[in-house]
Amino acid sequence: MKKISLLVFVTLCWLSFAAGQIPAGYYDAANGKTGEQLQSALHEIIKNHTIVSYTPGVWNAFYTTDVKPNGTVWDMYSDIPDGTPNGHPLYIYNFGTADQCGTAAQEGDCYSREHSWPKSWFGDIVPMNTDLFHIYPTDQYVNNRRSDNPYGEVGSATWTSENGGMLGDCVTAGYSGTVFEPIDDYKGDLARTYFYMSTRYYTEDAGWPGSDMVDGAQLKTWAIKMLLRWSIADPVSSKESDRNEAVFQIQHNRNPFIDHPEFVNLVWGSPSGVSEADNFILPVYPNPVNDECFIQLPEGMTSMNSDVTVFSITGEKIKPALSFGEHKISLNLQDLAKGVYFFQLTNTKNSLVYRAKLMKE
Repeated sequence: MKKISLLVFVTLCWLSFAAGQIPAGYYDAANGKTGEQLQSALHEIIKNHTIVSYTPGVWNAFYTTDVKPNGTVWDMYSDIPDGTPNGHPLYIYNFGTADQCGTAAQEGDCYSREHSWPKSWFGDIVPMNTDLFHIYPTDQYVNNRRSDNPYGEVGSATWTSENGGMLGDCVTAGYSGTVFEPIDDYKGDLARTYFYMSTRYYTEDAGWPGSDMVDGAQLKTWAIKMLLRWSIADPVSSKESDRNEAVFQIQHNRNPFIDHPEFVNLVWGSPSGVSEADNFILPVYPNPVNDECFIQLPEGMTSMNSDVTVFSITGEKIKPALSFGEHKISLNLQDLAKGVYFFQLTNTKNSLVYRAKLMKE
């Protein structure tokens, strides 16, 4: 396909995502932009939000931003959607001072205000320290165990919470220090939280101490790749959409990556979490595609050492019919809607990643 086809498609056919009532024209200034230009445009849209107090402002906000349908506190560090931890009932927190705290001896004691982007990373100053988009009500004991460690993927856990959150050494490529891994159901929520923080405080991070996960407000490469994967595997839920709207009513800004999940890929790269520069581009013919196309296999690649994934522009995994030939892959897109798709081929022997962009006509 032509190099400009992705940009043209995105410019003409932005995907609307049902996430509350987005004010008319709210994202118009970002129309047609990608990469750093898009991040900058989104920053201009969401900056200068209304600042709430830490006490009682944040505590009070939780009543609308993090409330379950049954009226209790929505704690992502204890909750298991449609499940119970370790075979016994979930502990549940009720709103109000009785269950609020700052210290805890064990899980289930009380809930606190968790800065998912730790305060030590930005120096614990305004407006970041009360920005509701990254502050969640969470079990205080789990909050303490997570401390200011990055989020990541744990190999062998040194500690596991009641709902399955894990602390341990990171096995995500690019980092091997201690990390906290939340359960899969909330990885996308936290990924989009981090994309928000990087964008809301874009160019406003002078003096931020940073961490092993971030340089100022900007995510390090290993973190970008991981969080892009998380955002795909755990797409936007009604919980996030409702929370986005609730925070908007208080702070008067929004999380663009909840309203428009496709912005994630347009700012940071492909749904695979790997930028164009880090990939080998595969030849595709014909492209644009009508029904079937063929992708040339790299030298030495066979069906035995190939892992194939196809994504839509919003990061949804697609499963088109495909078959391996001696030197090529046949891909049938007949049943797919018109639009842009990303094809990713991973060599399972050496982890090299190959990509192609497909335009379905």
